[in-house]
This record gives sequence, structure tokens and C-alpha cells, in this order.
Amino acid sequence: MEGFGHKRRNADGTGLASLVDFLLANARVVLGVSGAAVLALATLAVKRLIDRATSPPDDDEDVKAKQKSLEESWQELSLTQTVPKPQLTSRRGKPEEPLLSPVKSGTTQEPEDIVPSPEMPPPELKTRLCLTLQEKLLAHYQDRVSASEARENLGKRLSEDICAELQNCLKKYSKLPFGNAFLSGDLCDGLVGGENLEVNLVLPLVLEPDLWAPIPGEQTVVNDPRIWMIKRTGLEYFLRGSSPWDRFIVGGYLSSSAIADALWKVLETSINWLAIGSALECVVRPVVAPKELKLEVRHEQIHLDITLCPMTEAGDKTLLAASLEQPVENFWQQSFYAMEVSRLKNLDARDAGVRQCCLHLLKAVFENHPSWRKLTSGHLIHVLLHLSETESDWSEAALADRFRQALEELLRYLEESSLPCYFDSRINLLEHLSLEEIDEIGFTLYAALTEPDLWNGLGL
Repeated sequence: MEGFGHKRRNADGTGLASLVDFLLANARVVLGVSGAAVLALATLAVKRLIDRATSPPDDDEDVKAKQKSLEESWQELSLTQTVPKPQLTSRRGKPEEPLLSPVKSGTTQEPEDIVPSPEMPPPELKTRLCLTLQEKLLAHYQDRVSASEARENLGKRLSEDICAELQNCLKKYSKLPFGNAFLSGDLCDGLVGGENLEVNLVLPLVLEPDLWAPIPGEQTVVNDPRIWMIKRTGLEYFLRGSSPWDRFIVGGYLSSSAIADALWKVLETSINWLAIGSALECVVRPVVAPKELKLEVRHEQIHLDITLCPMTEAGDKTLLAASLEQPVENFWQQSFYAMEVSRLKNLDARDAGVRQCCLHLLKAVFENHPSWRKLTSGHLIHVLLHLSETESDWSEAALADRFRQALEELLRYLEESSLPCYFDSRINLLEHLSLEEIDEIGFTLYAALTEPDLWNGLGL
């Protein structure tokens, strides 16, 4: 057994020596000249330690001699600390500074003399990194999501002034006899989230009840409960031309597309937006967005988007001119916005809930992502309304749970490619998105939810 142990130590020593020789032979290639020198000195000292540890015990004189040699080996090892280290290059291409400034021999450095490196996060950031999701959400809501009162007031004032100017201009054109325009949308209802300020400028059509008949969505050619059509009636008694809106009839129905085209021509050619913007100390520019008519307002303090919405009513239903990309040009789309906001605010008032706070945070997340911004504030409100049917605790302490749960519910709806309207379950609010768009939103949202830190996964 004793001989086997001795052979084993020799074999181990030989194997380690071979490994050391191999490392030394290739160190210059991997580490360069200066790095190889450091490794050589350190390895030589370690190799001597290994040789002495694996060699058989000797007499006292040999032991004393080897102890002296051992001290020399440690001294050799300590020499590696005096070799200057190669400077590391940071991502910005500059040499990184040492965390602590060098201390002269024989002196002491007081703690207050230690200056942290610029690369080190400030103390408040370190504290922030230790916060829970609940605390991060509340802090983010206070710091970034909740728009300042000054920004909101400026946005409302500009919107009201532009609305009044547009109203005065449209009165000069009898071809578009809109009623009194008014403002609607998140800015007006205190539901601003993130940096975007948006408002709807509603242009009501006053239709004669004896001349126009709304057709429910189930009876339209698309058989969609959200899409309506408005048919011209009584032509045998009231000839065409009896209504100022008769000029927009296409195939016997009131054409939302024809009205939008006429409105765009007025906006583009008949209104002096340069003069209006100069009077309001901003820049106003009409644009055709992918699916709607908009006015872009650029002020030195805010950016504001105003969406123009021709609207009519059918009983208790609010119908907006359908998007410009609809395949049929005489569609009208039912809007649930007023019902959504009213229901959300009533629920919060009833239990002092944080649904509106949760909506603000969700909007801030979704408006900063190229795929997620395809989902509107309306989609998020309906998710929260559905969630309110199953969850009763909407206190501030439950904000993080409800926030995470709302995202998980939205992901489930995306997986099913269906988000039922809270007020009419027959309506799928994801119907306007293609399957590719739904898959892209769902995949990226799933990836964010599976991040170890949900906060980082959502890009906040």
C-alpha cells in the first residue's frame, strides 16, 4: 500500500508537470508576451510547491534546505504581483480606471478618500435594483408614466384651439355640414400613459332619421357585429338631394370613405395650417396615417396627435367612419370608447382600485415596442375589464399581481387569436390583425414574460 501510494504521488506529479509544461509552451500564443511572463513565474512557483509536496520525506538538513527554497518560491510567486497588468479596454474603447486609487506605503487611506469609479452605479441605482416589482411599478408610475399637469394642460389647450379653428373653417364649406365638433380620447379622460399625447377630434354627422336607416352588423356583407352600414331610404318620397349627405352615397349606402376623402381635401388644400400654427406657437400638419386622418402638432414642449373621427349615432350606438383600409368603402364601425372609460372609472370608484394606474403602466410598456403598439388602449381596457370579473382585489398592494396577471391574460387571448369585447362577446377585438401580426406580438410578449426579471423583459 505504501509503495502504491508513492507511485501514485509520482504519477500525479509527472502528470501535473506535463500539464504545466504544455501551458507554458502555449501561453505566449494565448496571452501574449507580458501575460506569458506572468503565467511563467506563477506556474514555476506552483510547480516547485507540487514537486516538494509529492516527494518523499528527507532528513532534517534536506528539510531545512527545502524550507529555505520554499520561502524563495513564495517570493518568486509574490514577484508576479509587481508585474504591471495589461490595461483592460472597456466597451467604449477607453482604458478602465482602477476602482481604488493607489495608496503610498506607510500611509493609510480613510474611507471618505475612496472615490468610486464612474463605472460604478450610484447608490440610488443600487437601491433601485433591489426593489420589488411592486415598488418598481409604483416608482415608474410616479417618475415617467404619470404625465405632468403642465403637459396635460398644454395638450388640452392646443387641442381646444385647433378644434375651434377647424370648426370655423369647416363652416365655410356646405359640402361637409358637420355638427359641433368636440374632443374625446385618453388626454381628455386622464388616461395618458407614457410620452404620447393623443386626442380624438369628433366630427358628428346630423342625419335625418326619415332618410337614413342603420343596418346592424349581422346583416352586412361581412356578417360582423361591429361593422354597420347606413342605408338611404324613402327615395320614392324624398328624392336624392333632399339630404346634404346624399352626395356621399355609394351603392345606396352612406360612404364613410367618400366623407373621409372629402375631409382630407379640405384639410390639405383649404386650411392655412401655417398661419394657425404660428398663432398657436406650434407646427400643425395634416397627415394620412395607415388607417386614419391625423393632425400632427409639434410644440417645443410636447408632441400631440389629433385623430379626426367623423361620427354618427344609431340609437344608443356610436358609429365611427371605418378605417381607410377597409375593403368596402361604406362601412361604419361601432365604438365602445365611452362605455369602456365609464365602466373602468366606475369600478375604480367603487373599490378604490388601481385599474387606471395599471392601464397607464401597460400603455407605457406597449407604446415603446414596435410590435406591441399595434394593440390600442381599447384592447388593454377590455383585458382589465375581463380580469375584474374574476379578481376582486384591486388595491394598491395588489398592483404588481394584477399587472402581471393582465399580461398573462393578454397572452392567453393572443394564443387563441380572440379577445372578446366586454360589452358584446360576439365581437373579436383582434379581428383587424393578421395571424402573422398576432403571432409576432404573442411570441415577443411570451419571451418578455419568461425573463428572470419581468421588469427587464418588458424593457422598462
